[in-house]
Amino acid sequence: MTTIAVLGAGKIGESLLSGLLHSGRSAKDLLFTERYPERAAELTERYGVESVDVATALESADVVVVAVKPQDIDPVLDRMATVLTPATLVVSLCAGLPTTTYEHRLPEGVPVVRVMPNTPMLVGEAMSAISGGAHATAEHLAQVEELLGSVGKVVTVPETQQDAVTALSGSGPAYFFYLVESMIDAGILLGIPRAVAAELIVQSAVGAAAMLRDGEEGHPVTLREAVTSPAGTTISGIRELERHGVRAALIDAIEAARDRSVELGRGHDPKE
Repeated sequence: MTTIAVLGAGKIGESLLSGLLHSGRSAKDLLFTERYPERAAELTERYGVESVDVATALESADVVVVAVKPQDIDPVLDRMATVLTPATLVVSLCAGLPTTTYEHRLPEGVPVVRVMPNTPMLVGEAMSAISGGAHATAEHLAQVEELLGSVGKVVTVPETQQDAVTALSGSGPAYFFYLVESMIDAGILLGIPRAVAAELIVQSAVGAAAMLRDGEEGHPVTLREAVTSPAGTTISGIRELERHGVRAALIDAIEAARDRSVELGRGHDPKE
């Protein structure tokens, strides 16, 4: 069985561990690294997965998943460069970090696949986009797709689109949470208790998502029009959203997130 080591046990690293276990992977085939002992002990107790140092993880793994923050990648790459061979597949979950960063620092021929996941991985509903580096084959991409397919959906995109993907689906859940939070606050303003408002909005979001994904009429415009009666309540609310420029604000927010992803990657791109 393939041994998978997750370097970094933050939200995304933990989400992957949790999802892999829920999909049927054995804890014995998983390792993780975490620099804070209390956090490492907490995750080992919660999931039964062994916490090891970086050297042990790199020496033991067939697949190394890099889930550290981009600003913390340099010492990790230094360690990887002394251990890895082309027999080890590197899967990068670092936002904004191009595959060339790894290829420039690691031994020649080490395959790298760049991934942009998101936190719904924790509940098996991730949306992950993958891109292969110079040494990644179709088999490597298929291996990563199978790995991540156990915790959600996977698409393959050109690496040139990864910064846009980061802004769109990587940060996307946070935008939805922000909207839900705002709608719950509106319910409270209108006199509905917080718990009731939360249940109303969260279930409405779940139902709307199911209609988008599984319904016969899955286009957002068609679905919105079906709820929007002439001179009704919905069109009155939509008018206010348009008056305040919510559509443009969302587009601008996603563009700003894309630009930040580009900035993060530029600092580690050997071509820059």
